[in-house]
Amino acid sequence: FFFGMSDATSFLTNFLAGGFSGAVAKTCTAPIERVKLLIQTQDANPKIISGEIKRYTGIVDCFVRVRAEQGFAAFWRGNLTNIIRYFPTQAFNFAFKDGIKAMFPKYDKKKQFLQFFMTNMASGGLAGAGSLCVVYPLDYARTRLASDVGGGKRQFNGLMDCLSKTAKFGGIGALYNGLGVSVVGIIPYRGVYFGLFDTLSGFNPYQKDKSNVLRAASKFACAQSSAIAAGYASYPFDTVRRRLQMQSEKPKDQWLYSGTADCFGKILKNEGTAALFKGAGANALRTVGAALVLVLYSEITGAVGGE
Repeated sequence: FFFGMSDATSFLTNFLAGGFSGAVAKTCTAPIERVKLLIQTQDANPKIISGEIKRYTGIVDCFVRVRAEQGFAAFWRGNLTNIIRYFPTQAFNFAFKDGIKAMFPKYDKKKQFLQFFMTNMASGGLAGAGSLCVVYPLDYARTRLASDVGGGKRQFNGLMDCLSKTAKFGGIGALYNGLGVSVVGIIPYRGVYFGLFDTLSGFNPYQKDKSNVLRAASKFACAQSSAIAAGYASYPFDTVRRRLQMQSEKPKDQWLYSGTADCFGKILKNEGTAALFKGAGANALRTVGAALVLVLYSEITGAVGGE
């Protein structure tokens, strides 16, 4: 079928298991992810730059203010769009990762560890980059819907309103602002995320243990380690991507950053290296969701006859 996969049933199983796992995990961790996005993008938010809304001083301050200013339900603002985006993204990541991996020679993890690890890294990175290109406008909309600050009128009323307004004022290309750095960043993220997980799983003595608790706990430990490492490896790229997305609907003469290199340069010059990791603490908490995705996917495919 695709990339040497055995048949359509195998692809569909991977697609549905990956998508369902992603939807559940994203809904559970939506409040943490929203706080992460608010902290990460606040220095590119016009309301905060102008002084209309004061800056968030940290994770706790952000949680408290969002609850007070926008209500408890606001923690899930943009979550439906995120699920719509995440279902095909995560599903294609998993489905194509296995297909792409099948294109590489099989290596013995004990005798050819480097080749084994690099194959897992490459298949994970290529799958992530490919799926991101397909669903990028949804990723853009998710960022913008979740980055509204204060208790006033929302800038966008929903997914279609966000996409249509951005395309109207900035053209179709505005929906893809930051795509280049996203593709560059997704390769180390997905590469480490999937590559390290597959590698650790290969050495996990409890991977196929008969005890459901022991098996799931060991998989979660592998997944959590992989997700945290991947998050920090790619976080600077993610920060630049979000900053570029925050200016998409504006005329180019109002842009804070002219492109990826300019954005990196201005952040480093004006805010320091640490600014590239703003929100990374919340992101580390958010990786619980990413780890949950890997465990759910592994358990679901195992239950229906997968490996």
